[in-house]
Amino acid sequence: MTLTLPGTSPCPCGRSNAKGKPLALGDCCARYVAHFDVTPAPDAESLMRSRYTAFVLENAEYLQATWHADERPASLDFDPDAKWLGLAVKHARATGENAAEVEFVARYRVGGRAVRMHERSRFVREEGRWYYVDGEQF
Repeated sequence: MTLTLPGTSPCPCGRSNAKGKPLALGDCCARYVAHFDVTPAPDAESLMRSRYTAFVLENAEYLQATWHADERPASLDFDPDAKWLGLAVKHARATGENAAEVEFVARYRVGGRAVRMHERSRFVREEGRWYYVDGEQF
């Protein structure tokens, strides 16, 4: 089951405009999550942010579609007790013409326990689309 948020809600990924105001979901990750076939994320950081948003919304279809075929799991399960709290991108950089990595910290709570996931994710671009490959957790 995919959860929904109003398009005017702040985007879960936490991206802000030049004035520091949080972007609305409809102006940020929703365009990629809802329209992957038409509007792919333009870079690895945008894909990572939109995948975080897809986790918040429990959108397995988007997560599967943006996972590289060589690494994609057969199915995804979401923890019904998980409450996503925020995302902080530490850095994003190209590692080749069609490769990049994004380091981030995602925070969530499960059963009253706070969890901090620190990961460096690897992405590749194939035929103009970015895909998540894998990540190294710290």
